[in-house]
Amino acid sequence: MSATAGHADGVKSPADRLGIQPGMVVMEIGYDDDGAVDLRDAVAERVGDDLVDEDSDEVVDVVMLWWREDDGDLFDALVNALTPLADNGVVWLLTPKAGRSGHVEPSDISEVAPTAGLQQTSSISAAQDWSGARLVAPKAARGKR
Repeated sequence: MSATAGHADGVKSPADRLGIQPGMVVMEIGYDDDGAVDLRDAVAERVGDDLVDEDSDEVVDVVMLWWREDDGDLFDALVNALTPLADNGVVWLLTPKAGRSGHVEPSDISEVAPTAGLQQTSSISAAQDWSGARLVAPKAARGKR
């Protein structure tokens, strides 16, 4: 199904669910063989460019952080994801769904995010095996980084 056909049926594309707009700069961190290639392809197609990697010096609109339970310290990863983020940027924390290898408990995310200076605004089914938590800096903190 093409993106156009999906829109005609009222079905949102993966890029729509993440709020990705043409021209945005999207950084991807932690993608591996288990990631959802259809999601990253849809995002790259929507922005009209390649996703930038974590070594980029660009200021980005969105960070897609692929995270699994055994990847290390989530707090550190979230703090690092804030560094390149524009003031009104969004971190999409992508974690394996319940029952999948590497699943991260939602309670772990809700505990760590505020400590890292982020608040969760929504959760989505980002792909067949991946959930997404939308994290943003609280309005009072924007522009102070």
